[in-house]
Parts: sequence; structure tokens; C-alpha cells
Amino acid sequence: MLVIPVKEGENIERALKRYKKKYDRTGTVRQLRKRQFFTKDCIVRREEIKKARYVNRTYRLED
Repeated sequence: MLVIPVKEGENIERALKRYKKKYDRTGTVRQLRKRQFFTKDCIVRREEIKKARYVNRTYRLED
């Protein structure tokens, strides 16, 4: 449960912005989307390797 203390005289939009930022950092939405369907371990590993190759390729081009 997220608790955002609102200070005396603080704008409600500012407090809402702090809440949204804190909520984003917890990763709740990403976790819910990830759990919507099952992904086999071999496919997860394949995606990790694919991402590593992409990142490695992009850093090599910058040098």
C-alpha cells in the first residue's frame, strides 16, 4: 500500500504526481501485464539473449 503524506498547503496535483511516480517505481503494472500469460523458460532465455545481442551491437557501433 502506497502512502503519500500531503503537506499543509500543498497542491493536490503535486501530491498526485508524487503518487504516480511512486506507483510507477514499484513496477505493479509491468508485473500484472507479465502475469497475464505464461511464457516458457526457453523463450524467456531466448529473448534475453536477443536483447543482449542488440545492446552489444548498438554499443559497438558507437565506439
